[in-house]
Amino acid sequence: MKFGIVGTGCMGSVYAGLLARAGHEVWALDTNRPHLDAIARKGLTVTGASGDHVATTIRVGERPVEAGPCEVWILATKAYDVDAVAPLVAKLLRPDDVVIAFQNGLGAGERVARHLPERHVLLGIAEGFGASLPEPGHVHHAGMRLIRLGELHGGLSERLLGLERVFREAGFEVAAFADVGRMVWEKLVCNVTVSGPCAAFDLSIAGLRASPDAWSVALGCMLEAWEAARRTGIAFSFDDPVAHVTEFAIGLGEASPSMRLDHLARRRSEVDAIHGAVVGRCDALGLEAPYNRTIAALLRERESRFERPCE
Repeated sequence: MKFGIVGTGCMGSVYAGLLARAGHEVWALDTNRPHLDAIARKGLTVTGASGDHVATTIRVGERPVEAGPCEVWILATKAYDVDAVAPLVAKLLRPDDVVIAFQNGLGAGERVARHLPERHVLLGIAEGFGASLPEPGHVHHAGMRLIRLGELHGGLSERLLGLERVFREAGFEVAAFADVGRMVWEKLVCNVTVSGPCAAFDLSIAGLRASPDAWSVALGCMLEAWEAARRTGIAFSFDDPVAHVTEFAIGLGEASPSMRLDHLARRRSEVDAIHGAVVGRCDALGLEAPYNRTIAALLRERESRFERPCE
């Protein structure tokens, strides 16, 4: 199977490395030239939860057109980059090709579907990876909890179950979900617990848990998202959200979420798609969201002072 992975930062590189190791044709597409050059020269080194290996068959390019048509497109960019890359993928789509939107937060599939027919769109959610790029050509992931896959409007289609098998055979823990609302919100309550708070307090996930004050803020963000989801009609698979997100955080140890890594690199983060989206949903439901509103305001203000935008 031919995969075009658009956005080969931390998570995109994990997808590329494992899918290539499984024998698929993989294109890594990104504007990070040093990373691409290192992959082209000596392969992609993958370390961490899935074992250590070097994927030497990955092909690289900066634009989707360099890969040409692909059976599966994985959009692993930041949420705010989708509007730029999705139209480029749309030009290459054939009737049976699929596009998996792997962005954090709310509205990932709908964001992609603005630019191409929604029948092509699947949702993907990575949970519990804690990936980082120690150097060009090297990706490390601290955990390997779960890849969740779903159709944009729910249900278990034949193509969805087929992709579940492909990801499992590549070494991922993966599950196809019929209830995509539950799938998205179960990840979001974990996201809001660690993403913005780790960035705001400049702490690893373990450091966040070790600080009573910071952890109380993190749980405040989570409980606002939990209540918004419940008011929306989401039926969670767990009854104790504090226990759930605590277990999630423990599993990631000293890892840092992408939002903290973005701020350490003085890059724009996905705060609008995560904490900002919770605020928007709470406003629409008539709920208060002081924790998420404060985290979002703090991070936006900090990002406004960064010297350069994220590339």
